[in-house]
Amino acid sequence: MSATLRTVAAHSSAIAAVRDGRTPDDEEGRAEAAARAALGFLSEPGDGVLGHLVASVGAPAVLDLIVAGAAPAEFAAALRASGEPLAESSIEHGLQRWRPRVDAGAFVRSLEQAARVGARLLMPGDAEWPTGVDDLGAHAPLALWVRGRAAALAGAQPTISLVGARAASGYGEHVTADASAGLVDRGFLIVSGGAYGIDGTAHRAALASDGTTVAFLAGGIDRFYPAGHESLLTRIAQSGAIFSEVPCGTAPSKWRFLQRNRLIAAAGEATVVIEAGLRSGSLNTAAHATQLGRPLGAVPGPVTSPSSAGCHRLMRERDATCVVDAAQMAELAAGMGFGIDGGAAGRSAAVAPASPDPSPDAVRLLDALSSRSARSVDELARRSGMAPGLVMSTLAELEVDRRAVRDVDGDWKQRARRR
Repeated sequence: MSATLRTVAAHSSAIAAVRDGRTPDDEEGRAEAAARAALGFLSEPGDGVLGHLVASVGAPAVLDLIVAGAAPAEFAAALRASGEPLAESSIEHGLQRWRPRVDAGAFVRSLEQAARVGARLLMPGDAEWPTGVDDLGAHAPLALWVRGRAAALAGAQPTISLVGARAASGYGEHVTADASAGLVDRGFLIVSGGAYGIDGTAHRAALASDGTTVAFLAGGIDRFYPAGHESLLTRIAQSGAIFSEVPCGTAPSKWRFLQRNRLIAAAGEATVVIEAGLRSGSLNTAAHATQLGRPLGAVPGPVTSPSSAGCHRLMRERDATCVVDAAQMAELAAGMGFGIDGGAAGRSAAVAPASPDPSPDAVRLLDALSSRSARSVDELARRSGMAPGLVMSTLAELEVDRRAVRDVDGDWKQRARRR
């Protein structure tokens, strides 16, 4: 820790490689790129406290304060000078999340791996930056990693997000293929998550129609996930792009999938859920779309089909527009079929997303727990990116719910199954 992450990266050829000539050949440009990449390495996706700090003080200054061991009061003083205050308690919790991950060597290795696979680092202000994600405010990504055509989401085409169940039915795949191909014929770029089921079908149909499609991944883009879609994701990168906000070497997890969904919703001018069960992750994407004021559509299915129960719930509880084909989905993205307010925000943005079971913090911590080896609170904090105090309170929740168990040494394991 004698050299900061920013200093190491700013003078590393790895930053120049992953920026592909976008960074000006000056210290300030390299420092900004290095700082945003490093902060993304230290944090979990969607960290609103970090986003607020960076927007108010600047990425290089925030990184230097973190690595230098600055107290919350020093951050608060910098924020007051910028006119954007933040509670010191929030800053303290943030520091407890970020500082355990300070590792200059591991960070540079991640950059070098990105350069090896041809990944590029995009930052706000770049011509190729997908400006739709800026609507996420403090929860917007600090930077994005991309393989393929970096400018795919830069505004040359209208975009629509097609999402749905991994365990798709034949009906769902048929509707998805027809819709994706029809939307491509109407000039749309298809956004999805690269998963099995509806996502994969949407990507394949777009490619088969000589269209452009992009996928947002929950893990690092040095290793495509799921492994069974490596060939598909490679094809997507050849004509479109693969995006992720987490650095190379990062494993996908349930928490990161949920956070990834906000990018899918933000990148599309509208989101359509084609098939989803009551607990489908696609409902999380739909919640993000309504919170962003994006039009939301859902495809109806048989009333007896559990695979369509989530779509029916969206139409009933979130006023999602019923859409059945590409023409209606295109109208949705164009803002048609709504009231005078012209969008989804007036109808359902105020509706709180359904609480998952377990809680979001519990999901995040379950990803960090192992069912085979016990882990300390400090290790769980480092793996989950959560403050130790929050880890302890969430472990208590998991213990009561019989999802986690503590051993005689005070370390924790995940129960193999809930009893």
